[in-house]
Amino acid sequence: MPVIELARIHGDYGFEAKDQNGHSVRMDSSPESGGQNFGVRPMQMLLMGLGGCSAIDVIMILKKQRQTVRDYKMVIKGEREAGKEPSLWQNITIEFHIYGEVDEDKAKKAVDLSINKYCSVAATLIGSGTTITTETFVHA
Repeated sequence: MPVIELARIHGDYGFEAKDQNGHSVRMDSSPESGGQNFGVRPMQMLLMGLGGCSAIDVIMILKKQRQTVRDYKMVIKGEREAGKEPSLWQNITIEFHIYGEVDEDKAKKAVDLSINKYCSVAATLIGSGTTITTETFVHA
């Protein structure tokens, strides 16, 4: 079972979370809420987790299809519910930029499989009512 330890290490809202392997991430609230830009906002971490989860899926699927991925980037944009507490992610758009000798149809299929079948973070967000839209770009 994964274990996360979280400790306050900077100001009122500056926290560091560590997993059981010693990997760490810093989090903070926004300056408007009393934070000091010490780290990532917790809700942004969900977008980062979505990106990491889906990136692993997409590259794994393309490798199994013998596609040569030379480089890989994503741009993830999210829009939260306005005027609600808690304010959940309402819409997320993801641009997948895949570089290498990759068939465009296979890339689009890998993205679709990741978001709609394999990525647990995407499933969690979709289950909470988030709409996730994607665009896939293959660059030689």
